[in-house]
Amino acid sequence: MKKTFIKGLAVFLSLGMLSPVAVFATQEKIDRVQDEIQDLQQQKNEAQQKADSLSEEAGGLEGDLAAFNEKLTRITEELNTTEQQLESTRQSLEQTKKDLGKAQREERTQYTAMKKRIRFMYEMDRTSMIEVLLSARDFADFLNKAEYISSIYEYDRQMLEEYRATKIMIAAKKEELAGQEASLASLKEQQEAKQQEVAELVSDTSQHLNAAREQLAAAKADAAVYAQKLEKQIAYEQELEAQKAEEDARRMEEIKRQEEEARKQKEKEQKAQKGGNSGGSGNNGGSGGKAPVSNASDLSMLAAIIQCEAGTTDYDGMLAVGSVVMNRVNSSSFPNTVAGVIYQSGQFSPVASGRFASVLAAGANATCAKAAGEVLGGRITVNCLYFRSNNGSIQGTVIGGNVFY
Repeated sequence: MKKTFIKGLAVFLSLGMLSPVAVFATQEKIDRVQDEIQDLQQQKNEAQQKADSLSEEAGGLEGDLAAFNEKLTRITEELNTTEQQLESTRQSLEQTKKDLGKAQREERTQYTAMKKRIRFMYEMDRTSMIEVLLSARDFADFLNKAEYISSIYEYDRQMLEEYRATKIMIAAKKEELAGQEASLASLKEQQEAKQQEVAELVSDTSQHLNAAREQLAAAKADAAVYAQKLEKQIAYEQELEAQKAEEDARRMEEIKRQEEEARKQKEKEQKAQKGGNSGGSGNNGGSGGKAPVSNASDLSMLAAIIQCEAGTTDYDGMLAVGSVVMNRVNSSSFPNTVAGVIYQSGQFSPVASGRFASVLAAGANATCAKAAGEVLGGRITVNCLYFRSNNGSIQGTVIGGNVFY
């Protein structure tokens, strides 16, 4: 059943156009590059996520630093105000001390003077006082002299009371100012402690911010490096895709030539047999009688490969992928079973990556299963043996994001 395929392969080898190694080498390179692209994309995403997280952290630290600086400025202003108040209180206290000293000196002077007057008056004998009073010329002069003597006593008593009141007032003022000084000194101490605490917060936040900025710069640099590598790998993948498309096109032409030769050879044999059985010549591509039979396993595998290759495209794209698989099954240049075509080495990237096995185990979605059923039922929408992801560089029919040729 594989005679035609073997013959065609021999022609390939004889012409030096394509070897089994060359058939799969480019696709294997593409698969490796795609794996590297996925790894680089993941690393780039992780670096970018880290950069985003660090950027958010740095933004928060900048906000905290601004708030701490504002608080530090406010506390410093309050501390300056308190220091001014404390200095004013100290000056008032010094003045009060001076006033108290002056009062104390006046007290001693007044006390000495009062002692002299009192001593003079009380040492004066009663006869002298009576003589002073009796020396009055008349009663009015007597009263005046008596009032004079009384006023001396009253004056001394009044001066003493005033001095005592002044002394008490100054002492109270001194006590009040001392209390204010103690209170302001305590307030200043508290404010200095707050100032130190906030200054430490500013310093600590600044250090964390600088560290976050350095880490952010490193993360951005890593993301940029990964982006550059990713860009190079994507460009390399596109080159390999174009190379693979050219190889596929050459192989396609060779397959068509082989099938045409096989068709002519069969017609020649039929003519030689003069009316021999001519059935089985109507298969797709004239492959010489391949008649694959589908089953539930074929449906599951075809639906799974459709989902892997075209699950995010429209329904026409799903049908087109399924058609390529069945065109290969019907071609003498490929395995003649759905499983053989799908698992053929170097043909379908999802098989190599393991994604196909995951989808097959879980079961394809209903839409892909429907498309697979229609294709197995004979709905072939493209007469192509190959398709690639459309990157704009491959000639062919674009359906659902893939280019078919």
